[in-house]
Amino acid sequence: MTATNAAAAESDAEARSILERAAAASFPPLHAVHHLLSVGVCVRCIFRMFGAFSHACSCASLTVSFFHSFLEEHDDSAKGGPCSCLSTDESCCSICFGILLPTCHQDEGVVPFDDISRIDIITSMVSQAIQREGYQIDGFSLEISLPAVVAANERAIRLYMKEKYGSENWFKDEMFSQQTMSAKEGLRLLIAPSLEKQLGVKHGNNSFRIRLTYTHDDASLKLKSLLPNDSNRKRKAESREGNDTRRNSTYDDKQTLSEADSFIHKSLEGIQDKEFCSLFKLPPEKVSKPCHLVISFLRSPIYIGGRYLKLSRNVSQSCWIIDDERMGEASVEEIIKESVCAISRGDGYKFHAAGREDIDVRMLGSGRPFLIEVLNVRSIPSAIEIQQISDKINSSEKKHVRIRNLKLVDNEIWAMMREGEAEKQKQYAALIWTSSPLTDDDLQKISVINDMVQYICLLVNPAS
Repeated sequence: MTATNAAAAESDAEARSILERAAAASFPPLHAVHHLLSVGVCVRCIFRMFGAFSHACSCASLTVSFFHSFLEEHDDSAKGGPCSCLSTDESCCSICFGILLPTCHQDEGVVPFDDISRIDIITSMVSQAIQREGYQIDGFSLEISLPAVVAANERAIRLYMKEKYGSENWFKDEMFSQQTMSAKEGLRLLIAPSLEKQLGVKHGNNSFRIRLTYTHDDASLKLKSLLPNDSNRKRKAESREGNDTRRNSTYDDKQTLSEADSFIHKSLEGIQDKEFCSLFKLPPEKVSKPCHLVISFLRSPIYIGGRYLKLSRNVSQSCWIIDDERMGEASVEEIIKESVCAISRGDGYKFHAAGREDIDVRMLGSGRPFLIEVLNVRSIPSAIEIQQISDKINSSEKKHVRIRNLKLVDNEIWAMMREGEAEKQKQYAALIWTSSPLTDDDLQKISVINDMVQYICLLVNPAS
């Protein structure tokens, strides 16, 4: 027996063991399971709805065909003739739309993944995208966004089960709320181990976030049309879009999607079961088109901070342009960010400083605290690279700006900025000319005055 055949036999044995334990425990009777398969519910949705998904999530052989073979051995209703649960013209689960039994869009059409190991294809896509974007990572957290129609269809299946089997002794309505695992959590159990293996880093609470966004436009539009008061909301949305110059942007598409899903979830929460059954088809229709998947990445901002000295009277703190004309030779912000962003390779940056000075005022002494907030960086600079940034700025021939104590900062950020705020109190010196000599009494009066307005009045009219 080859290694491949041995692995397949081991996986088959594991699948059989899972099914036998489920059949002997609190799992629904086999005829009810067979019926769920026949209305388009995938194997993994059946298991997670009845609390057994965690035992089945990594089993490659736990497919519809294997499940049906098991049913034929143990359930007379599954024997003889063609079975609707093995239909090949419907490739997606009527609850999760193929999310838990992944499918892939190719030029020749939708290609189903026959076993759980094919989840590696999705994780390979993630890995390739990370390499293409040039991210350097030491771990990851996983964010998953599913269309609201998944929750609606799951509720429809639950109510359908209650309607069909509610009078049977085995059925208990509370079994769902106590045992059900969400489709999102189920997908996380499938994806995370494969990603760890593919990327060579651990999944957990990490600043680098992998986001899997699933959408199904056709099903979502149909669901929205069934919800009450949706037409009124559509008119409001169209009115807003008429004045929105960004409505074709990626930002707006994501915001619109988020608003639509939020609306659907809130609407579904406000609908009682009886009204839900009157609005929606039970069970939900089978679907052949899987969800569309968008993979994106985001790293939490990093902060690089220190103190800057401004040696030139012709350099502003931030970029200063009036009527397309630059004021001054350069800016502190641009000089620092150019070197920082070249190494960290972020999507953007924000410059923060504890106070500011005018363009014609130098900043000397210990310098002014500042932070560069770099967004979605591809690489977090090392201590050596931070020193290289500092050396590059300080060795510039123009000698406009110098920086001190440059380093990556985290919890020190706000303490450092507050320290700078405390130092913001300004002191001024002035040379004053008077038309007549000041007497000792005049000097005594001046020395005890703190209010600048009174001080000016005294100089104008010393006798007052």
